[in-house]
Amino acid sequence: MDLPINSSNPLGALHRPTPNIWVLELKNGSDNRLTGVVCTKVIIPALDIVEKEWRIGRNKALKADDKAGAGGALIIVGRLDQDKFFSNGFDFSEVMKTPGLGFIYNNFTLPIMTRLLSYPIPTIAALNGHTFAAAFGLAMCCDYRVMTSGKAWAWCVHTSLDLIQFGAPFPHSFSAIFQEKARDPTLVRAICLEAKKFTPQELLKHGLVDQLADGGSKGVLEAATQLGQKVGVNAVSGVFGLIKKGIYFKTLQMMNDDMRQVMPFEEDAVVLAKL
Repeated sequence: MDLPINSSNPLGALHRPTPNIWVLELKNGSDNRLTGVVCTKVIIPALDIVEKEWRIGRNKALKADDKAGAGGALIIVGRLDQDKFFSNGFDFSEVMKTPGLGFIYNNFTLPIMTRLLSYPIPTIAALNGHTFAAAFGLAMCCDYRVMTSGKAWAWCVHTSLDLIQFGAPFPHSFSAIFQEKARDPTLVRAICLEAKKFTPQELLKHGLVDQLADGGSKGVLEAATQLGQKVGVNAVSGVFGLIKKGIYFKTLQMMNDDMRQVMPFEEDAVVLAKL
């Protein structure tokens, strides 16, 4: 299924290679930028479609006493006809045309991040190339991450580099997810304040990805599919998402707090007025 639905310019595709595995392929150009359309017309609708299909299928399977048919897993991957990018993050030109970065975060990525953190079936980010900026944050909201082991393009850059360079504050949602998933204060500092670039091997060492896969995009998707088949059974009872809501309660609470982004020039004016 191409997404957006009925579009002459598909930016994503939703596949169902097996009854219990769904694959969302991001296909926005060569580097899969996370535009407003991709977020609101591709990723969010895909999450809706998969959840509805899984819930209907699960109910039918359980009525038929078929527990094996009641599981499921969702894989999110960059376009499969290349091996360079999972996603290059936001489209900078679009960011500059919107009411502000707060608008981008609150309307485009926040609904996806909170949805993934409470999604009822296991989610797997299949990182088949560079995973930059906002894409890194979204990947961290998935339950599992499988990344390419390749040398030329298999590295994951910090979410904060672009923000530091053009003077934008770190969004609360991204602060929350990296504090939750990275845990180690020195690692959080490296990601959020020091703009450190990570290789796949470093990400694996720090526990930010679960496994590396050879073979480019094809190999990453195959490894993610195998993982999905393994962990998909955890969705059978229907409590997977509910448990996640409890585990990530504070993180979700922090994400959902309507905290306006304070820009550097605003802070500067307030502080100088007090000094």
